[in-house]
Amino acid sequence: MFKKSKLFFLGFLCVSLITCNKSDQSKNTGESILKGATTILVDETLTPIIEDQVAIFESKYDAKIKIVSRSEAELIVSLLKEKSKIAILTRNLTINENKIFEQKKITPKITKFAIDAIAFISNKSNKDTLIELKSVLDYLQGKQNSRIKGLVFDNPNSSTVRYMNQLAGINAIPENGVYSFKSNQEVIKFVSENDGMIGVVGVNWLTQPMPDMQEYVDRVNVLSLKSLTGSNFYAPNQNNIAEGKYPLARDLYIINAQGYSGLGMGFASFVAGDIGQRIILKSGLLPVRIPGRRINIRNEINNDISNEKK
Repeated sequence: MFKKSKLFFLGFLCVSLITCNKSDQSKNTGESILKGATTILVDETLTPIIEDQVAIFESKYDAKIKIVSRSEAELIVSLLKEKSKIAILTRNLTINENKIFEQKKITPKITKFAIDAIAFISNKSNKDTLIELKSVLDYLQGKQNSRIKGLVFDNPNSSTVRYMNQLAGINAIPENGVYSFKSNQEVIKFVSENDGMIGVVGVNWLTQPMPDMQEYVDRVNVLSLKSLTGSNFYAPNQNNIAEGKYPLARDLYIINAQGYSGLGMGFASFVAGDIGQRIILKSGLLPVRIPGRRINIRNEINNDISNEKK
């Protein structure tokens, strides 16, 4: 009986110490779920929508969030090294990444908040706005294609490159005919100025371009894509993503590895909540929960306007 009591006491003590430690971390940073300052690592392909979310969040709460945009590979390294404990990714954590957090006694909170897509763009002078996914994958595998003069990616370490390489079954993009820059903006600008090039970008940069990028977005076509098994072509729009028709859709996640009740928890709840989901809906991406619409039904019709006309 004494041994059982002792074990229970030790277990209770451990839980208490962990809880106090998490509470102390929050107190030391002066941070709560709706107050304080923090940094969020953001996959560069998602920067526009996260900037909108942060702007509205900061306007409602006493919080300051710094956005650091990175390629996926750079972002993961920074997250695991705890340069920031909050990240926005186009995929969930891998088994190996989760094991690293387990070794640090951290259980990341994962929040799926939207679905976006990888889009293909071409110069406006190109009248053909259709492309087959097979043609793109063949080109990545080194097979020539008369339609494609070159494929242009944002960054060799980006989520877009990783996604397309997996589909093509290759470890790295080819040296010939495939180009990479540093950002989605550079890809859009390059394609808008070069006929025959096919750009590969996150659709958020097209549905929600920065003001200084609008002129370049206006000079490109967003191509409709045919899947490997389908017979129809579909544009990367909200409706086609929702119906599962567009083949290159991907889930978006907030990874919160703070380990205490900080802004990571508050921001994730905000983005996944009603206001955050409305922001996503307006952006052209697909929210995980479609916000409800309020309809006011009146029992009486106001005849003021008709009376004025008389």
